[in-house]
Amino acid sequence: MALFKEKKKGLLGGLFSAFSRVDEDFLDELEERLILADAGVETAEAAVDALRQAKGLKGPEVQEKLTEILTEEMEKAGSPELRLATKPAVIIMVGVNGVGKTTTIGKLAKRYVDEGKKVLLCAADTFRAAAAEQLGIWADRTGADIVRHGEGGDPGAVVFDACNAAKARDADIMIVDTAGRLHNKQNLMNELTKLTRIIGRELPGADCEILLVLDATTGQNGLIQAEQFAKAAGVTGIVLTKLDGTAKGGVVFSIAQRLGVPVKLAGVGEGAEDLRPFDAREFAEAMVQ
Repeated sequence: MALFKEKKKGLLGGLFSAFSRVDEDFLDELEERLILADAGVETAEAAVDALRQAKGLKGPEVQEKLTEILTEEMEKAGSPELRLATKPAVIIMVGVNGVGKTTTIGKLAKRYVDEGKKVLLCAADTFRAAAAEQLGIWADRTGADIVRHGEGGDPGAVVFDACNAAKARDADIMIVDTAGRLHNKQNLMNELTKLTRIIGRELPGADCEILLVLDATTGQNGLIQAEQFAKAAGVTGIVLTKLDGTAKGGVVFSIAQRLGVPVKLAGVGEGAEDLRPFDAREFAEAMVQ
């Protein structure tokens, strides 16, 4: 499935028609636009240096070379494939408030149920009012099972019960919803460490993807979030939401470069089908259009 339903106009597109050759003025403008696209100074400088060393490029060749450079930067972080080979396998969704964790869980549940898998949702967000109810609606809508406790309960107890339910009910995939938390609140970050420890103890050997959900419009603050969540929970991948325009989301380059964490999924719209596997090359091509 294509990442974007239609061609998007990237932040770099007009640059190639404005300059007839690759000179220092072009490279300066390119570096500035990459930084404005939240790609980060390191990525911008690396891209410009690589183009500077590639002599004699013209027109479409420049765009193709830049696409290759940006793709390689993202691919350094590793494979975008979700590792869910064991039964059960676990997906833990983490992130700050308002980025779309619960909605993303619903979309994933639909995908796996449609594939014939038995999905168990774990409502470990016991802090936000009606969070478990919202997850319950997704469970009803998709045909997934759910384990939940009352509002204000212990998230660790919910995860413990969900692990045992996953084994008892022969679930293929358990997806854990966690409370939205600020990356600078240490007690909440410590709780994430506790939840991952419980899962490791109760489901030893299970494949476990810890996915950090980031809003594509967050900019470089997303890098700070990613650093803190990676420290607390050992993030294995990024889900980039609200990627409905390609002048957004450049922070993925910084995350790939600094943390070595790949983007695995991208949300490009509201529909369940709009959560798509992330394609580094297609994303890079869209940026340079």
